[in-house]
Amino acid sequence: PEEKLNLDDSQWEDIHVVTGALKMFFRELPEPLFPYCFFEQFVEAIKIQDNATRIKSIRSLVNKLPRPNYDTMKILFEHLKKIAAKESVNLMSTQSLGIVFGPTLLRPEKETGNMAVHMLYQNQIVELMLSEYSKIFGS
Repeated sequence: PEEKLNLDDSQWEDIHVVTGALKMFFRELPEPLFPYCFFEQFVEAIKIQDNATRIKSIRSLVNKLPRPNYDTMKILFEHLKKIAAKESVNLMSTQSLGIVFGPTLLRPEKETGNMAVHMLYQNQIVELMLSEYSKIFGS
């Protein structure tokens, strides 16, 4: 049976509870929002020096994702972009959002010794997708 949430409950007034629930949802998925088989490809794409080529490469990968992943990602990043737009109030820049959501949304299937390096790329990928949202998800 579906659980009914009472969003009027005072526990939901703390934005950290909502953010924590959202991050937990994505962490608990059987596979990350960025499927494992795409991890290395996204990492290779973010390493591209030329910005226009890097954006094109990320857009191409995003468009190859399974439809449910793509649709969820588009809505999530659209929402995170709205959060970043209010950075002066909430102190959440695209960089901060990359740090918070990068490791939750994309990670390698096998954890290796490159954890710190991976984390940097995970953050940069989320950050780029937020700052170049219209180029990546636009028609």
